[in-house]
Amino acid sequence: MATMKKLNNFISFILLLLFPVAMAELHRLEHPVNIDGSISLLVVGDWGRRGTFNQSQVAQQMGIIGEKLNIDFVVSTGDNFYDDGLTGVDDPAFEESFTNVYTAPSLQKNWYNVLGNHDYRGDALAQLSPILKQKDNRWICMRSYIVNTDVAEFFFVDTTPFQDMYFTTPKDHTYDWRNVMPRKDYLSQVLKDLDSSLRESSAKWKIVVGHHTIKSAGHHGSSEELGVHLLPILEANNVDFYLNGHDHCLEHISSSDSPLQFLTSGGGSKSWRGDMNWWNPKEMKFYYDGQGFMAMQITQTQVWIQFFDIFGNILHKWSASKDLVSIM
Repeated sequence: MATMKKLNNFISFILLLLFPVAMAELHRLEHPVNIDGSISLLVVGDWGRRGTFNQSQVAQQMGIIGEKLNIDFVVSTGDNFYDDGLTGVDDPAFEESFTNVYTAPSLQKNWYNVLGNHDYRGDALAQLSPILKQKDNRWICMRSYIVNTDVAEFFFVDTTPFQDMYFTTPKDHTYDWRNVMPRKDYLSQVLKDLDSSLRESSAKWKIVVGHHTIKSAGHHGSSEELGVHLLPILEANNVDFYLNGHDHCLEHISSSDSPLQFLTSGGGSKSWRGDMNWWNPKEMKFYYDGQGFMAMQITQTQVWIQFFDIFGNILHKWSASKDLVSIM
């Protein structure tokens, strides 16, 4: 039975490799809600440094807060392994930066991951392989996919191929673009599938997750490509939150022309860039240049957001509410 299961996983993986763009819909996963219909989760990004640069301290506080909130899962906003992703499925960095770091009992839940630009500098397919889930059953990583929780739907988007600079001026870096080329077709399919999935969604809360920023005052700043291609789809489909990493900070920016909130959780390890850019204070709700993570608690009528530093201090909190029955 175990051999057959491994064979089926291998066949599924090979099919994904052979037909990545031909798949017309985003892969959909179901995650059950609690008895009261709520979910709780942590969000962390830009973390994989074998415990250094305060990664272990962030992980420790995640474990403490995760237990207090009785979290259901963790969302990773990408750049899972520095500096150049994984070399393959047997790279010890997987255990040294993930399994052996996030050891708290409360963190032994599903981790829903996206790829970041540093992940693409290594063997990107290794992070997508079911072999890693066999090594640590918490690990779930695909390029673009959906996690449905009934109370909220999470739409994970592969944002790295949208960034022109990785193709035009890669510097000394080599990116693993297998199954991404031809790029134009790949991006078109991602946007088409996302738009279709968001339009069909009846979720009370719609949450999109990507690695790169759409709006940020941090070191990397806002992505022009995502502002042109992704943002209009989010606004047209009434997305509530966009979660990202990439900038190594914690940040909350509101939108002046829609309810969409931009939440950066990229403080999983190396931070303190010290170069925040000016942003309209009417939109900038919170900015912290250091390490930490974010927590979300979601019910049918309300979402609570909290940002924590490596000492467990609450740096910023915010909430949003909706009527139990929405008027279409």
